[in-house]
Amino acid sequence: MRVKAVLFDLGGTLIKTAEVPEIYKRILKRFGVNVTSDEILKAHRANEEEFDIAKGQLEFGQDFWIKWNLRVLERIGITENIEYLAQKVDELWWDHADLEVYSDVFPMLAQLRTNGVKLGLVTNGLKRDFEYLLKRMELADCFDVVVGMDTCDKAKPDKEIFLFALNKLGIHPEQALFVGDSVKNDYKGAEGAGMKPLIIDREGKAPSNVDKIESLTALLSLLDET
Repeated sequence: MRVKAVLFDLGGTLIKTAEVPEIYKRILKRFGVNVTSDEILKAHRANEEEFDIAKGQLEFGQDFWIKWNLRVLERIGITENIEYLAQKVDELWWDHADLEVYSDVFPMLAQLRTNGVKLGLVTNGLKRDFEYLLKRMELADCFDVVVGMDTCDKAKPDKEIFLFALNKLGIHPEQALFVGDSVKNDYKGAEGAGMKPLIIDREGKAPSNVDKIESLTALLSLLDET
């Protein structure tokens, strides 16, 4: 069956950012706090053991990330002005993230649109963040549907967030393809919803047991074959 819709993840798929520890370092340095990437990475990984990120965002919204930042700072050993710093990390995050749209994104989206393919975005981001990012990166008008966690109170890899987006498009799962960079959230989630999943593997790090492409340009050739 011909592919009638292609849906995408956002971060790591369409938009590139600096590494998380680097963003923390840049923001904290503005306030006279110097930490190492290893300290931040260790604290971040410990947070991942403690928190269910998807559940936390759905329950607390943007306040979840302030709570997250507080625990990161506590784990590093920062004690002064910790609530203020946690708030500032949240407020200033995107201004220090080296935001960049991958070079293959706009040509690919334009060609898909020309070919009559419907376009969608499914992200585990919150509305405040993804609307800001789409506007700032000039992607806001590129999609027929955009679905985030607080759009339908579901998060990837839950199949319901994918099905919610497909329903908005009027497309059956078997008519759609999903492209993302996370095997767990994107590939397995889309597969569970009945979609054809693909991993965008720009750095050649994806496992061998998943279907993958090295660039979004390759997606166009793949669709020509269906």
